[in-house]
Amino acid sequence: MQKHLVITIDKLSWGGIQRVMFALAEALVDRGVGVDFAVCEAGGALRDKVPAGVRVFQLQRNSNLATRLAALRSGIADWKTLLRPVLLARKPPGHLVYLPSFVGYLQAQRPQVILAAGRTLNIMSVMARRLAGSTARLVLSEHVAPSCDLAGSRKWGRRYLPPLMARAYAGSDAVIAVSGGVAEDLSLLTGLRRSDIRIIYNPIVSRRLVALADQPSPHPWLEPGQPPVILGAGRLVEQKDFPTLVRAFGLLRRERDARLIIVGGAKNEMVTARRREELLALAREMGVDADVHLPGYVPSEQVPAYMARAALFALSSVYEGFGNVLVEAMAQGCPVVSTDCRSGPSEILEGGKWGPLVPVGDHEALAGAMKAVLDQPPEREALRRRGAEFSVAAAADRYMSALFPP
Repeated sequence: MQKHLVITIDKLSWGGIQRVMFALAEALVDRGVGVDFAVCEAGGALRDKVPAGVRVFQLQRNSNLATRLAALRSGIADWKTLLRPVLLARKPPGHLVYLPSFVGYLQAQRPQVILAAGRTLNIMSVMARRLAGSTARLVLSEHVAPSCDLAGSRKWGRRYLPPLMARAYAGSDAVIAVSGGVAEDLSLLTGLRRSDIRIIYNPIVSRRLVALADQPSPHPWLEPGQPPVILGAGRLVEQKDFPTLVRAFGLLRRERDARLIIVGGAKNEMVTARRREELLALAREMGVDADVHLPGYVPSEQVPAYMARAALFALSSVYEGFGNVLVEAMAQGCPVVSTDCRSGPSEILEGGKWGPLVPVGDHEALAGAMKAVLDQPPEREALRRRGAEFSVAAAADRYMSALFPP
């Protein structure tokens, strides 16, 4: 009988979790696993890029009242634990409003294994398995150190999720963290034993990813004979801290010729335009606006061509779950620098062996690190070999072991 897995995903638009789960799903289908996506929001730029053989099930949004009643009936926690994050919050957190719909999916499709991809989807999946009376194996995955984006959340209910997470995660069959830092943070926050949390690095590098570097040059600044280009990539959100990168670039330009390209957008065109203008205004203030370009959203299959031709990739994040873009850049032989943020970059770069690590928010240190790498770049082939260690095949093998243990 064919193995049958369902992966819960919030939406089919560009993001780190989506790219990881798409790569994993494709690799598991190649291993003979039947894979479903249970998706909260099935529209988006990735709708037509779902791997062949993966079935997509659109979950339906339910009322806040129905969600609260279902959460109570699930019995995974007492009403006091549910009170502030679910029952009294203006809206139930994250994607819990899809809970009754996911219960219906589990009862109708009866998968053997559930893989939840993200914090509130983890909680929802534990509740849904209980409510559906399902015997499916339940594996939860944590992609960002929870203390980084819960403690300072503007959403009142989210700040009270940790006790509910502790109860929910204890009700799973396995918990996966994408880095050692995420595992440590999750253990401290929930009380889960560190030894009970598996670390599986993200599935990133494949032959197809490496081959994407052979595309034509995607930008005139990346043509031969042009000044060296520093590349940044990611969503235009506070977490990525691109203002620090722009400030660092401004300092660097006082000492040497260079250009900066930052690819990525925000949640919609209006927010993208506003944040793009904020970064360009900062570049004008630094006197480097002529050497800074923000093209906005770039399809993920085009980004490797930027990385292969850039002189340097810079990650300026305040926090990460893993830092996929560092691996993607190294796989193309692109030198890297990064903030020493939680969590992932230090593990990827082995404490600075493969690229400098600088304090979060320190634009002077970042500028110095960028200059040092541009002045004395590492061997590109060595970077490619390090990037290749984070292969899709290796991660898929580890996921198979966690999802379908002997």
